[in-house]
Amino acid sequence: MGITIYDFFKPVNLTSPPSSADYERIVPLLIDYSETFARTTYNSIYLIDYYKKGFLYVSDNPLFLCGKTAKQVKQCGYLFYFKNVPEEDVELLLKINEVGFEFYNSLPLEERKDYSISYDFRLRQPNGSLLLINHRLSPLALDSNGGIWIALCVVSPSSNLNAGNILLKNALTNKLLEYDLTENKWKEGRIIKLNNQEKQILLLSIQGHTVEKIAQQIFLSPNTIKFHRKSLLKKLNATNISEAISAAMNYGLI
Repeated sequence: MGITIYDFFKPVNLTSPPSSADYERIVPLLIDYSETFARTTYNSIYLIDYYKKGFLYVSDNPLFLCGKTAKQVKQCGYLFYFKNVPEEDVELLLKINEVGFEFYNSLPLEERKDYSISYDFRLRQPNGSLLLINHRLSPLALDSNGGIWIALCVVSPSSNLNAGNILLKNALTNKLLEYDLTENKWKEGRIIKLNNQEKQILLLSIQGHTVEKIAQQIFLSPNTIKFHRKSLLKKLNATNISEAISAAMNYGLI
């Protein structure tokens, strides 16, 4: 294949290494934040250090660790992907890395923490099966020249059928860009808007409530809840509520 770990860091544009004082001041706070976040979600959480070319933190979620412990994955770093991702998806990840950082490096400094990128790829499970997952990366800390120092990666099951699905979203403007792998360029993405009732239904569904229980919670009839769920599935291109939840999280809608 010829791809190495260092190929993933070539486009990052790192020119101003943080000092040991920066690490002592910022990293413990970000790890504490990540640990707290990890306790509130079923997703897996990573902290990526682009200067040290590895992970600062990995949460303990067996579904996304391919039979390894969080400590083992943290020690393994990016080798984890080389060992557990099919070759064609490793090549896809490298492509995503290149176009993502090319876009990021073109942004004004003041906008560089506003964007997150999400994409899907497959992880090989201990039984040999392939699980399609979604990565959503957001910059948390920049170096003095605006390069990404530390990023938060949220890992969840994908609601799509195939790898790819590369999206960039601006958290402030909700601007959405989708990368076309055929034409090799960013295009305006489909903007999905959920009304308040749809968001309530998704959030209550995440908590495991049935249609009847959701109807009681938000003072609507079960048939009305079913109507809104059907609308949700159509908007999010999902076949069931679990896929809708995953898609909504991938799009940053909840």
